[in-house]
Order: sequence, then structure tokens, then C-alpha cells
Amino acid sequence: MRLPSRAVMLIAVAALPLALTACSTGSTGSTGSTTDSGTGTNAKPAKAKDPNSGLLTGTQLKKALAPASAFPSGLALESDGSADSGGQFLSPSSPKTGKPDCTALESTSWIQVSGYKGGVSFAQNGYANKTEEVDQEIDAFQGTTATDVMKALRTVAAECATYTDSDEHATVKLTGSSTAGLGDEAYTMTLTSGHWENGTTLIAARSGGSVVTVLSTAGGDNGAASAKKVTTTILSALKK
Repeated sequence: MRLPSRAVMLIAVAALPLALTACSTGSTGSTGSTTDSGTGTNAKPAKAKDPNSGLLTGTQLKKALAPASAFPSGLALESDGSADSGGQFLSPSSPKTGKPDCTALESTSWIQVSGYKGGVSFAQNGYANKTEEVDQEIDAFQGTTATDVMKALRTVAAECATYTDSDEHATVKLTGSSTAGLGDEAYTMTLTSGHWENGTTLIAARSGGSVVTVLSTAGGDNGAASAKKVTTTILSALKK
């Protein structure tokens, strides 16, 4: 039912004090204008959180790589194996699904066997002679991706328990196990073949949002001792 004009007027007059009260909640500046209290239409939207906040750039990760003193004597830095992402962050990559390429475990950047191309920042290098090598890499990932990478590497260890290598087409056996005392979590894989003079040790260790990956063929223990030493050195540097 439509209200008479007088009733409309009374309602309008009664509502006026309420409107004045609502306006008085703001603060008046020196110019006499009223500023919004933060709940009106003039409130600024919340700033989106930077997904790279707290992560180290490639330039910073490079400083955390193990120095020459952490490597076995007789190995020299390979200049063509040194790289980093610099001061800018890269776009995060989506994980590749499907059966892993087990032969990637023999390469310097073997973290890619997890299905992830790498982090939003990285740094890597390697030391070698004619028969031995030790390679190191650090990748920083957004959010909980570093944990996902570690899970993927454990899966790879099971799927690549036996495979054929890319050079001699020889059968390679892989054994893997969780490793205590290295970072927030760590996993070690050992590759051996009857056609190789020495095996290969791979260690992946997570420290927060960063994953350290080390490959070593140095030493008569399938590279185990040198791989652990380099990994430990890097993890200590990342904590500083």
C-alpha cells in the first residue's frame, strides 16, 4: 500500500538524524573534509602477497654454493657448467606428468627428473677431472612446491629402480632411502652398473622452500662422502 505524502515526509525527517550520525563516524581533516574510516567505498584493497617473498634470488643462491675447498682435491671448476638466474625471479613451471626420463639422473641438473624444470631462482656449478665429477645446484620454489619436488623424487627412485643408461646402454640399478640429519628432509639415491668403474650418489635435501641437489662420482664409495660434504656445506650456508 502506498503511504500518504505526510507519512513519507515523517519517515524522511526521522531518518535524517541517523544519516547525520552515520556521517560523523569518519575523521575530519584540516580542510574540513571527512575521510573514510576504511570500511566504505574508498577503502584501499588489500595488497596481494608476493609469492616470491622470502625466497633467495639466483645471485644470492650463488653465494650459498659450496666453495672449492668442499670438493675433493684434483677437481677443477667447470666454467661451462656454472649458471644462475641472476637478480630476477623466473615464472614458476608446471610439473610434467607421466613416466620420468630416468637417464636425466645422470645429468648435472638432475632435479628435472622430478617433472619440475627448476625453481623460480637457481644457481649451479660443478667440479671435475677426466674421470670424476661433483655437481651442485640450489633451486628456490614458491609455496609448498619444494615439498612436492621431494615427494616426486621419491617416486622417481621407485620408477627408475632399473633402467638403461644413455652412454653405454648398460643396465643401471638405483637404490634410494630417506636421509636423516640433512636439512628439513633429504633423500639419497645410489646408481650402480657393472659397466661403470664407480657408481654415482645423488642427494636431494630441502631447506625451507629451497631444494639442494648434488651429484658425485668422486671417491671409491660411489661418491657418497663427497656428495654428503657438499650438501652439508650448502645447507649451512642457506641457514645464515
